[in-house]
Amino acid sequence: MNVWNRLPVSKILLVIATQLIFSANSAAQVDTLGKSYRAMFYNVENLFDSFDDSLTNDDEFAPKGTRHWTWEKMNKKLDGIYKTIVAVGGWEPPIFVGLCEIENGYMLYRLTHETPLVKYDYGIIHRESPDPRGIDVGLLFRKDLFDLKETKFFRVNFPGEPNRRTREILYACGIVDGMDTLHIFINHWPSKFGGELESTSGRFAAASTLKQKVDSIKVFYPDARILIMGDFNDEPESAPLIDGLKVCLNDKELCSSGLVSVSAILKANGQGSYKYQGVWGMIDQIIVSESMLSLKHKLYSSPNSASVFRAKFLLEPDDTFVGDKPFRTFAGFKYHGGFSDHLPVYIDLKQNK
Repeated sequence: MNVWNRLPVSKILLVIATQLIFSANSAAQVDTLGKSYRAMFYNVENLFDSFDDSLTNDDEFAPKGTRHWTWEKMNKKLDGIYKTIVAVGGWEPPIFVGLCEIENGYMLYRLTHETPLVKYDYGIIHRESPDPRGIDVGLLFRKDLFDLKETKFFRVNFPGEPNRRTREILYACGIVDGMDTLHIFINHWPSKFGGELESTSGRFAAASTLKQKVDSIKVFYPDARILIMGDFNDEPESAPLIDGLKVCLNDKELCSSGLVSVSAILKANGQGSYKYQGVWGMIDQIIVSESMLSLKHKLYSSPNSASVFRAKFLLEPDDTFVGDKPFRTFAGFKYHGGFSDHLPVYIDLKQNK
């Protein structure tokens, strides 16, 4: 017998009324939260064209170079990056796509104009960096959702090493969906090549440059909404981030710098974006200003709206250690055919009605 036939009419009406109230409350909550905008960052592991550039050290990424990089392999990699961007976005392509390890603007043009991303009309922010390898940072943005007002590139200077060069820090400022101003920084800090202790000064130099620019914004706009993304080649709790940039590791402590590492919270929950010698690390990071975590602004976010994107197609079994690892393009100098040796990270920015 149908259970509904055994219930008194009064109880049936009570159940229906309760469901209607719950549905109404849920709808009201969704309406209050408003729209959501996903921002992502992705180290794409050497997105090079297949031509030799006489001005940079890119000889290995040519058909006759040590990596035997070809037009076909380049196109396959572009296709993989496009698919990853769409997958991270889910139902709605990301409003911002921060990228690093790209050779030039041509690769960003091909990514946004010669893949199905073309229908989303992404704008491109990029310029050639002084990095000896010729790898740069870049930012793609949805022109229908972000009104770009200003872009700058900040060179990292190394005390006592005037001839040393690395990637610049990209800065962009604009209005998100006609409602609130957002300041964005895209980073790719110096690596640990040569040893962690020996290379730390390079990351301190990058931290100093970034902190100066953030502080200069806060002088005029103390409550500025700031989003910092990048490959920092260091962990959230490392000295360059704690002592250099002065980030706070959670959103509960008193934060003198006003910068909160969302990625430190992700790491504490067991997430990682890069695997080295069997251990997952969180060198691809997202940092936000404290004002981004406040509901008093039209645009806000929260630590639990960020994550590492761990789609199965971006991973492969880790036969040396345990579990899985990123499905990379190269294993050493041998072509492996994957996407990247890093996983993307993302955060959802939300409209507060």
